[in-house]
Amino acid sequence: MPGTAFPRAVGKVNIGGSTMRYIPSIFSGKMLRKYYDSSVVPGITNTDYEGEIKKYGDTVYIRETPDITIRDYVKGQTLVNEQPEANSQALLIDEGKYWSFVTDDVDDAQTDIKGHVTQWSADAAEQMRIELDSSFLTDSDIYDGMVAANKGATAGVKSGSYALGVSAGDAVTVTKANILDKIVDCGSVLDEQNVPEQGRYLVLPIRLINLIKKSDIKDVSMTGDAKSVVRTGLIGGIDRFTVYASNLLSYTGSGADRAWRCLFGINYGITFATQLTNTKTLDNPDGFGRLFRGLIVYGYKMVKTEAVGCLFAKAG
Repeated sequence: MPGTAFPRAVGKVNIGGSTMRYIPSIFSGKMLRKYYDSSVVPGITNTDYEGEIKKYGDTVYIRETPDITIRDYVKGQTLVNEQPEANSQALLIDEGKYWSFVTDDVDDAQTDIKGHVTQWSADAAEQMRIELDSSFLTDSDIYDGMVAANKGATAGVKSGSYALGVSAGDAVTVTKANILDKIVDCGSVLDEQNVPEQGRYLVLPIRLINLIKKSDIKDVSMTGDAKSVVRTGLIGGIDRFTVYASNLLSYTGSGADRAWRCLFGINYGITFATQLTNTKTLDNPDGFGRLFRGLIVYGYKMVKTEAVGCLFAKAG
């Protein structure tokens, strides 16, 4: 309401009221800054097959290398000749998301915020990125598709000795005293699968990132960094993992009982392909104004089920 912000004594004339309007209301030409969740999908997936789907088709068949049998040999024996066989996997482009809004020519002419359409479009692009990350990180097919040895109470294909949590009622309780140990356990799970060290990642919620910063890693003499993580705020790498923080991880429960599905692995384990990214500005056929639209068509698939794992954890 105009002229009503500053308090006045009883009976005092309000010259800024709706009758006199001697005190104007001012609208800022700057819009309030928005904050967005961080995106992790580009860092934890590969786009090896994206170029093959860009122009046409909705499926890429990814052919696997066959396993060749190694046999014992003695001099003079008849050799066994095999015909190698291998499977193929289908990467489907079966996901799509869009945004669309309309403006009016009269509104565009009368508003004092002349860059509002650019800001709205930029916000739509950010929201699109967040929605894509969220749908990816909460996709049950990813967690169900990884091999059993990379999750659960007896993870580790060789030893079965790493407790990574089973469900909300049986999640690993992580504290600042043991969180580094649990990260090392995740690394050992990948080691037992002979997963290469280059390209490994670990996605954690902010609550567990908080525990890392309070753990022994804050001591620069242990990390070898020039400055403590408490000074820089940057987690960086732990036990060959690039650590990502995300507010979009799948979870169950609430409050102190909230347990997150923390994804870890190597970036060639899941492939991601964007076939079409398109934005358009059109005249509104139903009025005087413009239409602004954005579209993304994409797909992803876990191509190496042994290269991805899950730590089901809650903060203690």
